[in-house]
Amino acid sequence: MIATSEPLVTDDSVVFRLPDADSALNATRLLPAMSLPGADVDFEFADGLWRLELPRPPAHRMEYRFRLHHRDGHDEEICDPANPRRAPGAFGDKSVVEFPGYAPPKWLAEDRAPGEVTDLAVPAPLLGRDVHVRIWSPAAADEPLPLLVAHDGPEYDRLAGLIGYAAAMTASGELPPFRVALLAPGDRDDEYAANPRYAATLHQRVLPLLRAMFAITGPVAGMGASLGGLAMLHAQRVLPGLFGALFLQSASFLTVDLDPQEQHRFGRFGQVSVYVADVLRTVPYETVPVIMTCGTAEENLANNRQMATTLTKQGYDARLVEVPDAHNYVAWRDAFDPALTGLLRAVWCD
Repeated sequence: MIATSEPLVTDDSVVFRLPDADSALNATRLLPAMSLPGADVDFEFADGLWRLELPRPPAHRMEYRFRLHHRDGHDEEICDPANPRRAPGAFGDKSVVEFPGYAPPKWLAEDRAPGEVTDLAVPAPLLGRDVHVRIWSPAAADEPLPLLVAHDGPEYDRLAGLIGYAAAMTASGELPPFRVALLAPGDRDDEYAANPRYAATLHQRVLPLLRAMFAITGPVAGMGASLGGLAMLHAQRVLPGLFGALFLQSASFLTVDLDPQEQHRFGRFGQVSVYVADVLRTVPYETVPVIMTCGTAEENLANNRQMATTLTKQGYDARLVEVPDAHNYVAWRDAFDPALTGLLRAVWCD
């Protein structure tokens, strides 16, 4: 099979094509990395070509792979060989199409302030492991600075350019100089699933060591995506004073009513849904500013809308920003500015 052309992208649709002159495949299926309820994602074969026309989803870009069913019986997942565009992800690259109207964030091309990194291994007896932390600081920073703490920090940096964002915002003056603490995950399905041992580790081990090693001023802001976002909200609610602002992206606020598809594919669904139900009915001891982002083409949108409404009713200064994308690091990166920028400016500058 030799692919001859890229997907045909218009304002309203995209056409995928995969040549198969030797009829080596029994079937070809699109695997979109977004929620497309009711969409037909099976290709049709004619004249040596597998073809699929898909209406434009409610997004500016779409990540995807192909599933090929070979005549010898084996299945294969591949990126689109006709499409040179790739999007990085925690589980490998995907092909990506960008629809008219999409533009990457401007800060990607802007000047960046120089910085320095410090790597720490924080003993965490409650977790039976060390928590590995990389701290980025503006170069030669010896004065007290604000701190942003990120769950899944190495992935946030590698796949979404979080340190680059911090360096660009610092260089431009959009934000004051600040430090970023990238927290590496352990068993994230367990530790991020509203786990009190993990929250206690942040409170008893991680934040105290960071405060002992670095001069920190102002409220500490916490951020996380997916389960990492859930874990940040959990830590803030069970340990008042730990975080003074939250940036939660596509957080996994799973409920039995809104997310039944997760009950059999996520082993900690029961633990998470019980916690979320408790959040929805329990007034917190302390509220903080919260900005949430969620893709318009992802399954978590309904539960994020519900949580944003609930937090606002409970007294949080909370706002949900709906992003024309899905559940991926590029979407989260594209939402940093102005959403994260505005939150950090409000808690550190106003």
